[in-house]
Amino acid sequence: MKRTASFPQWHDDLPIYRQLMELLVGRILDQTYAEGEMLPSVRQLASDCDVNPLTVAKAYKELARDGLTDRLRGEGLMVRKGVREALLRRERNKFMKEEWPVLRARLRRLGIDLETLQETFDD
Repeated sequence: MKRTASFPQWHDDLPIYRQLMELLVGRILDQTYAEGEMLPSVRQLASDCDVNPLTVAKAYKELARDGLTDRLRGEGLMVRKGVREALLRRERNKFMKEEWPVLRARLRRLGIDLETLQETFDD
């Protein structure tokens, strides 16, 4: 099968199932997978992402363990209602603790202030 631009680009620094979980969380946050809707089947997502179905199954298992999905017997996994707001809080907190300090330090080193950043929001 020929790879296309739609396949995620996997990185060696994190297991693929963890990267797949991050992809799924992102899709829940941007409402590609809305609350109360079914996630793609293991086989479908494996095909879409060009990964082993066992990798998808492991990612789905972790999402369920984190309380993000509900299993409907014989149907698959559904995004749990109310999970998007909880994910937003979690991801914002993670950003502020882990990513923002690094980004803020880099902005300072480069002499970029908030006003300069604000000007770029209209682009």
